[in-house]
Amino acid sequence: MVSNVNSIRVALIGYGFVGKTYHAPLIQSVPGLELTVVSSSRPDEVRKDFPLVHVVAKPEDIFTRTDVDLVVIASPNDSHVPLATAALNTDKHVVVDKPFTITLAEARDLVELSRTKRKLLSVFQNRRWDSDFLAVKTLVAEGRLGEILHFESHYDRFRPEVKNRWRERAGSGAGLWYDLGPHLVDQALDLFGLPQKISASLAIQRPNAQIDDWAHVLLDYGRLRVILNCSMLVAGGIPRMAVHGTQGSWLKYGFDIQESQLLRGMHPGDPNWGKDPLPGLFYDGLGGPAQELPVPRSDQSQYYRDIRDALLEGKANPVTPIQAIAVMAVLETTIQSAAIGQVLPLPLTEQERAAYDSRELR
Repeated sequence: MVSNVNSIRVALIGYGFVGKTYHAPLIQSVPGLELTVVSSSRPDEVRKDFPLVHVVAKPEDIFTRTDVDLVVIASPNDSHVPLATAALNTDKHVVVDKPFTITLAEARDLVELSRTKRKLLSVFQNRRWDSDFLAVKTLVAEGRLGEILHFESHYDRFRPEVKNRWRERAGSGAGLWYDLGPHLVDQALDLFGLPQKISASLAIQRPNAQIDDWAHVLLDYGRLRVILNCSMLVAGGIPRMAVHGTQGSWLKYGFDIQESQLLRGMHPGDPNWGKDPLPGLFYDGLGGPAQELPVPRSDQSQYYRDIRDALLEGKANPVTPIQAIAVMAVLETTIQSAAIGQVLPLPLTEQERAAYDSRELR
């Protein structure tokens, strides 16, 4: 918690697609958060968008500044741990874009450091505030589908040409599963908690691809099965989410609208922000035509409002360290399962499971 102040001064590391499209405009949309510094190799682009923001060339130039309370890390995946470590060691609060780390061991070490330093540490899991996911959470909570036995979530794209960028080059933390898997896993855990067992398959499907561009993961919850899938070669026709229960099914086509709105220059607070035009489809188990159910209005800026309230008012961290550890445990186990072709248990300690189940640090 930050005492005796009315606003949180934020430094953003990285002004690539994620920093420019998501973090900067979402931060700026939240009263009580002030974007003061950006570290970027493209200073002219930052100054064009935010003329009053200080721009520095290197992340190291941020850590010793006295006008920064919170550091947001939106740089390449393999830089998350060293940058977050440096920020915590200079007594800054930290938000890390997903994936939190590359390995489970790194996640545990970073969480322990944040506890030692008594600083907030959180992961930008913005997809918790998407329209489709908000709709699923409501349906599950209301029990309209009965006992949920099958949840399927797809994060598919159609990008047949391999691009020369770090996400698609062989290297630590690259590949489609590290890119999109954290969203899929975090949503599944937020809905259903920790799985019992995990099995997975990863593949390279596009010509000239260097690293995985297709993933299929099965989370075993006993009677419930959760399927997570992502691909770079799906042009359409597959529901974004499907939920099947003892009393019916629900399907949702199309992606949440916020990314396209941000790319068009729309921001939270605009009249049509987060209004998804595509309803969910509810199929009653008794038969009959599908019933269209409007989905909730989405707003990913809620993540940063919750961060503000956690720092200024001591309220709950929206994505806590134990949740970050759990997601990394699933991500790492899926990679191991795919490599050896075996079903694997989730490698969390009894203490971590107890913390997660009791909502300690959540």
